[in-house]
Amino acid sequence: MAGCRSWVFFLTVCAVCVFGASAEIKLTIPVGRLFTYELMRETFQNEFEPLSKLYAGRLYDDPMIFKCNRQNYPDLPEWLRFTQRHPNDNGFLYGTPTSQGKSIIEIYAVNKRSYETTRHILVIKITAEKMLPYQAEFFIKLREIEKVLPSPVQDEIKQDLQKLWDTEALEIVNITNALDRGGRVPLPIAGHFEGVYVKVGSEEYFSDCLLRVLKPEHQRQCTAGAGAKVKVPGGCNFCSIPSNCITWCKTELFDLTKQEPAPPPPTMGSGILEAGGNFDPPESPPSRDYFPDYIVTVVVPLILAIILCLLLAYIMYGRREGVEKRNARTNQIQLYHHHTIHENTDELRNMAGHRGVPQPLSTLPMFNSRTLERAPPQSDSPSIPLIMAQHDPYSETLPRK
Repeated sequence: MAGCRSWVFFLTVCAVCVFGASAEIKLTIPVGRLFTYELMRETFQNEFEPLSKLYAGRLYDDPMIFKCNRQNYPDLPEWLRFTQRHPNDNGFLYGTPTSQGKSIIEIYAVNKRSYETTRHILVIKITAEKMLPYQAEFFIKLREIEKVLPSPVQDEIKQDLQKLWDTEALEIVNITNALDRGGRVPLPIAGHFEGVYVKVGSEEYFSDCLLRVLKPEHQRQCTAGAGAKVKVPGGCNFCSIPSNCITWCKTELFDLTKQEPAPPPPTMGSGILEAGGNFDPPESPPSRDYFPDYIVTVVVPLILAIILCLLLAYIMYGRREGVEKRNARTNQIQLYHHHTIHENTDELRNMAGHRGVPQPLSTLPMFNSRTLERAPPQSDSPSIPLIMAQHDPYSETLPRK
């Protein structure tokens, strides 16, 4: 079923591309300013078949997923990002362009109920503009990226930062998810958030409250591990909404007027050597002696392996007691029983090869092989040994019946 759905989406996208059924939206943004575009589900819902026709006039919201990419490319430009938490939520395109130019973004909306697809074209024209010289980045711990990108929330954060900066000439430069900066994924329970970084800039210099972040005393407190509990003194904690409060220890200031300009890029030549020039190849690297590496990697392990083999051979063969020494320590009657078992085994094997021979004496009732006297039927007598044979060197010592 999943494969069929993927094919339906692929064929629908191809049909949209062939027939050109798309809406085009044009936007102009400056370099170095935050760009945010919200993909409203209601906008795309109008291009699908109304669900109310199928359910007797009742209104439902279709779940949708958005797929965005640069035209003729598989992904988005490096400065642009897309996020959508759930198919029932709106999507957001956001980012900060770094150079002027033009980007054409294709937005595909897939209706998860009917798997219909529609396409919009977003044309973003990026114009050149002077970078704001003074910028500051703040970390908001109790926020997530989807909750910060809407314009009303950005205005709330901007108002608090205007009070902190003591100026109204303030613009949001960038908003970044903490997970994209190496943050850890929070637990899926209430009260745990991913966190976002908000970067703002202004033409005016930093306020006294912001400059206190650079003081050694404040840095010592953050280094000591106070973390989010550190507060800048002097009534500088402007925070009208608790979820918009910043973390002071992660606040950074950037003065672009003191930064050295980036070096110009190298000039790319034609790659063709000028007439009359001589090619001077680079020198070959010096020769290297690999004999010490051979000693360490081959000879030393081989010597250790030989020593271990000799030690194992000595343990297995050099310290064996031998058969004679073992027999000298073993009880004679136990050895006699052992040999009797082997003789009986050989006799049974020979009998199996010659079925016509008489019944072996070892299979008859108990008898004395020397006197040919048979024992009485009482085999439970303790005076009669358990095993008797034809050639018994100890039979003379046994009592006769």
